[in-house]
Amino acid sequence: MANKAGSMKYFKLKEDLKNDILSGIYKPGDRMPSENQLAKELSISRHTVRKALSILEEEGYIVAYHGKGTFCTERAVHKKQSKNIAVITTYISDYIFPQVLSGINKILTENGYSLMFKTTGNSRINETKCLEDILTKDVDGLIIEPSKSELFCKHPNLYKTLDKYEIPYVFIQGVYSEMTDKPYIVMNDCQGGYLLTKYLIDTGHRFIAGIFKADDYQGKERHRGYVKALNEAGIPYNPDAVVWFHTEDRASKPRAEIRRMIKEGFSMDAVVCYNDQIALEVIYELEALGISIPEDISVTGYDNSALAKLGVIKLTTIAHPQKKLGEMAGQLLLEQIQGIPPEKSKVTRVIDPELIVRNSCKDRRKTEVKR
Repeated sequence: MANKAGSMKYFKLKEDLKNDILSGIYKPGDRMPSENQLAKELSISRHTVRKALSILEEEGYIVAYHGKGTFCTERAVHKKQSKNIAVITTYISDYIFPQVLSGINKILTENGYSLMFKTTGNSRINETKCLEDILTKDVDGLIIEPSKSELFCKHPNLYKTLDKYEIPYVFIQGVYSEMTDKPYIVMNDCQGGYLLTKYLIDTGHRFIAGIFKADDYQGKERHRGYVKALNEAGIPYNPDAVVWFHTEDRASKPRAEIRRMIKEGFSMDAVVCYNDQIALEVIYELEALGISIPEDISVTGYDNSALAKLGVIKLTTIAHPQKKLGEMAGQLLLEQIQGIPPEKSKVTRVIDPELIVRNSCKDRRKTEVKR
């Protein structure tokens, strides 16, 4: 009976202190009463107090600093009853992002949640700042597009803190290679790159250049599909035919490298581009050099954005579900919040690509290719 009574005492103390934290009596950063204070005020043993505090520390509600005392942590603000969801994306106002966010918003607002949006500009430093800010707010979940997702995660401790606070999160568009065990919604970008390259090969192209983004998951995967299609067709992979660019030089390097290749007489009859934005920049540069699209060189994009349908030259591209992807991410996060195990999830994590053929590509089987 004594052991049972002792167990009840430390459990009751733990629950009482936890309720005081969650009700705001103790706020993040506040110093908690010492073991001696609690033992004296409540007329219980220090052993009972120590056990209760130890469990609270394991659960992340308090942290003890040697020589300084015990303090209430940020977990105190995460009660999982706020109906607030944070959404962090690389960009927000253009390209495919408005539709992705529209899909997220549709699903979550229909289920009574409010959304807060943040952008990183595909900067890992900004992602760190966004996550640090989120951890100071009362949110029930997070949807995040990782910044420079092909690089190793720079701040794994922040994701570990999310796990510790039991804040569910879903990656979209890409996922860090060391965190593929976490929930995510992505395109099958390898298959997308493969479909584009195979289409060009099937229509008589043999000198196919590629332009890919080096610091994002999507770039690596689209390049992998490009290589797969070349290998399958028996066309040797030429690293000199591939341009890699980073977030910081995306506005200048693709055009500059295409200009250099043309001026150096590099043979190409097609260019597979990382996305529609890059494809249009490549087309502008080629046309400025007096090259006709698609008569001289075919060009493909990726994402089927509004840009793919503008002007006389409309891009052969891969359809991006945009709003549907956002809806799927919202639904997957709801399942995480509700505690539905992954094996019972109805959400498909990887979306199959669809090739859309337009007039930016020429069927070279019908005419002899000019070199």
